[in-house]
Parts: sequence; C-alpha cells; structure tokens
Amino acid sequence: MEASQAVSAPVLAAYRYCETVTGQQARNFAYGIRLLPTPERRAMSALYAFSRRVDDIGDGELPGAVKVERLEDTRALLGRVRAGAVEEDDTDPVAVALAHASGVFPIPLGGLDELIDGVQMDVRGATYETWDDLKVYCRCVAGAIGRLSLGIFGTEPGARGVERAPEYADTLGLALQLTNILRDVREDAEGGRTYLPADDLAKFGCSAGFAGPTPPEGSDFAGLVHFEVRRARALFAEGYRLLPMLDRRSGACVAAMAGIYRRLLDRIERDPEAVLRGRVSLPGREKAYVAVRGLSGFDTRHVSRHTLRGRA
Repeated sequence: MEASQAVSAPVLAAYRYCETVTGQQARNFAYGIRLLPTPERRAMSALYAFSRRVDDIGDGELPGAVKVERLEDTRALLGRVRAGAVEEDDTDPVAVALAHASGVFPIPLGGLDELIDGVQMDVRGATYETWDDLKVYCRCVAGAIGRLSLGIFGTEPGARGVERAPEYADTLGLALQLTNILRDVREDAEGGRTYLPADDLAKFGCSAGFAGPTPPEGSDFAGLVHFEVRRARALFAEGYRLLPMLDRRSGACVAAMAGIYRRLLDRIERDPEAVLRGRVSLPGREKAYVAVRGLSGFDTRHVSRHTLRGRA
C-alpha cells in the first residue's frame, strides 16, 4: 500500500496531527514506529494519539468526577469509531485517523475500552496488594496496547505457534509497563500513586513509600528493584517469542521499542536509586543502535534459535 493510496486529504491531515502528537509526547514509541511502512506507521500514530488522550485525562488536574465523565465521553467517541459513524470531515482529527486505521487494519478496538478501564482504576486511586492484582491493571493499560498493535502488524503466514501471538503481545506490554513503573516510581509517589504490589513493598521494607531522593530508612530498596527487574526480564523473554511471527519491519519496530525498555531496565538494575533521583533515560545514539539492531533482525533470529532449541 503506497503512502497516499486511497487516503483523502482530510484523513492525511488527521494522520499528520497524530504523528505530531506521537513525536512530541512519546519519543521511545516514535523511535520504534519509524521503522514501519507508512500505512502501519500512521495507524500506530492514530492508536497512540487516542491512547494519549485517555492517559492525559487520568493524569490531569481535574476533579475525579469530571475525569470519569470525560473518560466516558471518550468511550462514547470510541463507540462512534467502532460503528463507522465518524466522517472524514469530523472536527476531531484523532477520531478521523483512528476510524480510517480501523477500516484498513483489523484493530481489536475493545482494547481501547480496556485502556479506559485501566485509567479509571487510576482515577479511583486503586492500589495493588499482589502481582496478580497489578497484572490486571497492566493488562488494561499496556497489554491491551500490545494486542491492538498486533492488529496493525499482522502475523507472517504460516508462522509457527501464531495462535499465541496475542498472548505474547500482551506479555510484552506487561514487561514494558513494569519497566515504566520502576522508572517512574518517584514521580508516581509525588502524584500520590503507588503501583508496585504492597506485598513486595513489605517484603523489602519499603511500605513507607518513596517521597524523597533516598530509599526509606532501613529498607532494602535495591533488593526490591532487582526483584522487579527479574520479573520484568522474564516477561520480556516470554513476550519476545512474538518476534518470529512478525514480518521484518514489524519485528524491527517491536524489537526497537522493547529493546529501548530493556536497556532502561539494565540501567535501573545497575543503579537502583537512580529512579529516586530523576527519570532514567537513554541517549539518542543508544536508541539509534537499538533501532539498527532491530532492523537487522538480530533479536528475531536469536529468539528463533532459542525457540527451536527448546523444542529439540
């Protein structure tokens, strides 16, 4: 599908708006989707722009009741997209782009309902006693995005085990979200949110929370971080089984985005208290290396070899 084939001027303008939002608000995500063909890149930008709108409602300063109302308004807009009731000249560019993308690709739009459900959990101030509890939230806000993205990527015809692709996409979303939670632990605490399971916090003496640039007195903060890093690594290992099921450029996109977060995880593991001092990030040159590595197919070949060995 060529870049402009069967795409009208109003739809192109809507996609450009979504790509601008993505480039400004999600640098890691934008880095990965650059590797996609134009139609897929535009569709992923539309997906991100809608998701960003939902997240911004949850993260904003409005009263909780107003947030709930706006989230339901957004759910109603999603209903219009699902029903094919958004015209090309609609004044909402995100709705126009998402409506077009969902007409081109088999995007399971119910995943965006799950995202709204997850943000409503934030608005209610939900906390999580166990990892199983937190997984429910992570599946809503990140696993669902993995499954939505798979609708755009598609899978390679004849790929082995392809029926498990949605499961692996979901698991990769969990890995990315847990990495996000570790990276943002101080920022979330300042906003009154705690995502790490209460059981884990208690186990490592961190139940007092993270109000400052140093760990709670007497806690084993490094032990907590390393415990969660191991959990995230296991999720990445499972989720990476998706890569051989994707075409080369989709696999490169996923490998790039996941690779950036795995390297963030490496940095957090080396210096756990860095997440209390500020946001851990990667320099542009390291992101570029990860993108080239993904485009080369290295990660896909690595996963394929290990999968074959496991079956031997």
